[in-house]
Amino acid sequence: MQQNEEIEKYTDGDMPDLREVSVPALAYLGDCVLELCVRRHLIAKGLSTSAHLNAAALEYVRAPAQAEAMKRLLPHLDETEAAYFRRGRNLGHGNVPKRATVSEYRSATGMEVLFGYLHLAGRLDRINELFRLAYPEE
Repeated sequence: MQQNEEIEKYTDGDMPDLREVSVPALAYLGDCVLELCVRRHLIAKGLSTSAHLNAAALEYVRAPAQAEAMKRLLPHLDETEAAYFRRGRNLGHGNVPKRATVSEYRSATGMEVLFGYLHLAGRLDRINELFRLAYPEE
């Protein structure tokens, strides 16, 4: 499986108008979309045991890692994408993980909202492009 393969389109009937989807709902979906991207990426790298896959995935999905990834992505976002990122970043948070700053957690939430928006908009090619930019191969 190649990293640059597109996420298969998932449809289950009519999707709501994007303007009606709440920011927390976009973050919830975006978390899943990012997790799927990470899992596909790690499998493509040849990791095969669940212990190795889970340990490696944490390096991608923790708030500090997502905040760093967003720094790489920001220059590549169009106006609409940047607006969704800001909406997520500005979402009020009641609890922040112990290993992340408030700023990192907000940025990570913004990334999740961005990926949730792109998924609902059917922009699967853009999801894959941004994921590659966010997490370039070392």
